[in-house]
Amino acid sequence: MWTIIKFDRKYKKILIDELNLRLGENTIIYSPKLHIEKYSKNKLIAKELDLLGDYTFCYNKKFRDPNIVKTVKFVRGLKYFISGYQESQNEIQIFIDKCKKFENPKGYLTQGFFNLRKNIDYKFESGPFVERIFKIIDLQKNKIDILLGNIKTTIDKKKFFYTPV
Repeated sequence: MWTIIKFDRKYKKILIDELNLRLGENTIIYSPKLHIEKYSKNKLIAKELDLLGDYTFCYNKKFRDPNIVKTVKFVRGLKYFISGYQESQNEIQIFIDKCKKFENPKGYLTQGFFNLRKNIDYKFESGPFVERIFKIIDLQKNKIDILLGNIKTTIDKKKFFYTPV
């Protein structure tokens, strides 16, 4: 059964080790990640970001028993369990399956994960136009027509990473 937990980033490794120790080695931790490249002082800097911040998914068959959650809720590095995970198993599984479907071979989410819409403002998170805001004019299979300031241009969907503003 999947749960959603909030954790302290400093103690993530300790948390995973402690959960494996208390629940068994069959505990699965899944945290979707993004790979972003930014220019800073004319240098390309690569960053790995957690899509969910300091939340992650944790799977173990023992979570079906609510008393198990009570026994591990004071593990170092664990802030709390999100309540209502038992009723939301289908939604959690659908989200995890969608994330895994859009992962590249290195395990990072691709741009296809995000739903793109016309006439919405987006911000570049990677590439030479990092932090610049643009508007999508037209969507094609592998390309996007955008308006960047007063300039109309076409970019490759998979080459750059961008998020809605």
